[in-house]
Amino acid sequence: MYLKELSINGFKSFAKKSELEFSAPITAIVGPNGSGKSNIAESFRFVLGEQSVKSMRGKRGEDLIWGGSDKVSRGNRAVVQVVFDNKSRTFALDFDEVKIERIVHRDGQNEYKLNDSNVRLKDVHELLANANIGSTGHHIISQGEADRVLAAGPKERREMIEDALGLKVYQIKKNETERKLDKTRENITQVELLRREVAPHLKYLKKQVEKAERSLEVQGILKEKYAEYLKREDTYVAFHHDRLTKSRLEPSDKLEEIQKRLLEVKEKLKDSESAPESDELTKADESFVSASRSRQEAEREQSSLEGQVSFLERRLANPPKAEVEQTAFIPRVQVEELVSDIESKVEQALSEGSASAFKHALTDLVDRLRTFLKHEKGEVVDTSAADKEELEALQKSLKATEKVVAEALEKENKAREVFEAIQAARSEDTEKNREAERDMFALMNERRELEGKISTIDRELEALNRDRNDFKQQLQEAVTLLGRAASDYFSYEVKDESGQVVSEEVIVGEDRSTQRTRQFELEKLKIRLEELGVGATEDLLKEYNDAKERDEFLARELADLESSVENLKELIVDMQAKLHEQFSSGLDKITKEFHTFFTLMFGGGSASLEKVKIKQRDDEEEEDEEKVIQEGVELNIALPNKRVKGLEMLSGGERALTSIALIFAMSQVNPPPFIILDETDAALDEANSRRYGDMIEALAKKSQLVLITHNRETMSRAGVLYGITMGSDGVSKTLSVKFEEAAAVAK
Repeated sequence: MYLKELSINGFKSFAKKSELEFSAPITAIVGPNGSGKSNIAESFRFVLGEQSVKSMRGKRGEDLIWGGSDKVSRGNRAVVQVVFDNKSRTFALDFDEVKIERIVHRDGQNEYKLNDSNVRLKDVHELLANANIGSTGHHIISQGEADRVLAAGPKERREMIEDALGLKVYQIKKNETERKLDKTRENITQVELLRREVAPHLKYLKKQVEKAERSLEVQGILKEKYAEYLKREDTYVAFHHDRLTKSRLEPSDKLEEIQKRLLEVKEKLKDSESAPESDELTKADESFVSASRSRQEAEREQSSLEGQVSFLERRLANPPKAEVEQTAFIPRVQVEELVSDIESKVEQALSEGSASAFKHALTDLVDRLRTFLKHEKGEVVDTSAADKEELEALQKSLKATEKVVAEALEKENKAREVFEAIQAARSEDTEKNREAERDMFALMNERRELEGKISTIDRELEALNRDRNDFKQQLQEAVTLLGRAASDYFSYEVKDESGQVVSEEVIVGEDRSTQRTRQFELEKLKIRLEELGVGATEDLLKEYNDAKERDEFLARELADLESSVENLKELIVDMQAKLHEQFSSGLDKITKEFHTFFTLMFGGGSASLEKVKIKQRDDEEEEDEEKVIQEGVELNIALPNKRVKGLEMLSGGERALTSIALIFAMSQVNPPPFIILDETDAALDEANSRRYGDMIEALAKKSQLVLITHNRETMSRAGVLYGITMGSDGVSKTLSVKFEEAAAVAK
């Protein structure tokens, strides 16, 4: 037995879990109409991967789930599980039992499990195809589909026959090979496109590499020259920097000591200068300066008064004269003269700085302006009386000022005498400080010498620092041009022309002009490299080698793909030939069995299967031209004692008998593990039912049968009988009877 058990839970009318065991070659399922018998056949279709909901009498996925009734609520999913015996390894799995399970949810999601492991639908189909259980369902004949094989077209009928002959697995492999061929051709197109895209760049890189190869030679020379230059420069700079730094320490220490001694001497001199005598001298000097300043101010006052007196005396000596004509306008020149006169008087008063000078200046300004206005009106101004009064007042002030000047001069002379006396006494103390000053001057001279020496060393260090900066810049440029190779100078050994290693003493004692010559040669090599455009020569070579290797890889890949195409074509041709050969051989066997079953069912007549060409008009061709698509299978029958030869002229019963004969013939040639027939005997009379029963028993020797029937004759041939009932809740229930056990009990 191949089919062991079927478990249904939530599928259509089976709201609750129901299990059916198949322990006999023939199992019959009976029950009244509407009890849900056909749902068992559809559950087989469902669990084996059927995707057409319509073939399972539904419109959408949720129609396969228990929809609920007045007494039992609806379900959220449907689960069908079928168990096969695999001890003979009919299925390509190393398990004694194969359990296939399918679950559908209300949202339309499907799950497939194989021995409780989630798998794809494709995996289920491939497993079943290897066991001659194809996707066309030729081994499951649902209710009303008994004549499906007759109603099918030549193409569909050929697929059913291929499925029955177990050629579906080859067809799957052929289709897979064709997909691989199409994919390989797509890969070839992509590879050719990639090669065409890469070809111009590869050609460009090849030209650049030829240029880069020349630059690599220059780069090698530059690397060698850079290593020698950097090694020599690093050695020279490091040695002389250490030497100069060391030679600077001694004068720096001496200079610091001299600075301290010089500070001490200056402190002594400062103390002597800040003695009380120096304060007395300072006070005397300040008194002398103050007396001198007072005398100067008195003299300025005297001079100012003398000027004013002189001015009034001149004006009194030359009184103004009246003018005959009166002018309408004042000329600009006269105004400018007036302004100039006022400015000179103000400046004179400011220079004298005394209050009386300011007072006289203001009086003169007012008089001058009045005189100017009267003069312009043609009036004669007589100022002699006022001038005489002012002159007398100024003369009195002048006498008083002359007296002040005499007193200030006498006070200045006395202050000078006091200052000179103190200064003379002070000069005696000055001699004592001369020795300290001589020491200070000696220390200062020694400080200048040390500072000069240190300055010389600092200049040398500054020049050396410039060399060090040049060295760092050269090193940075070397890194830019050579990369990590620039650091090779650390381990580089400088050698002379004879190949002997040059010592450090020779390197540091070398004339700098020789090193500058090397630097000049480096600059020429760098310019040559720049002209060659080798900013990244090694990267360019790597890119060219990568592009070349990729092109060679693509060429090999293209050759392999083209070889694969040829191999796949040959494989398809071989598989097509094998399919054609096995199909032709199998079709002959089915035709022979079909004729036998047909004559047995009808008591004579003839039946055969014939290959035909399926043709379809090509819209791109002429209307009278047709294009051959593939081969199909047509049925040819001849009923006994009738002239009926076409399928269209058969009655319902005759179609049923013909379908049964063909189904049994296909199952006889390459028996599937099981066959499910849903009321295929409904249209048979009593005599044909007996013949049908005989054929069932003969077929049961090769395939396990599950029969859904109302026919008593068919029931009598079963070993196990399942009854399907439906109560008021609308749920299908199962009852089982094993005839062998029942017969034993009856006896």
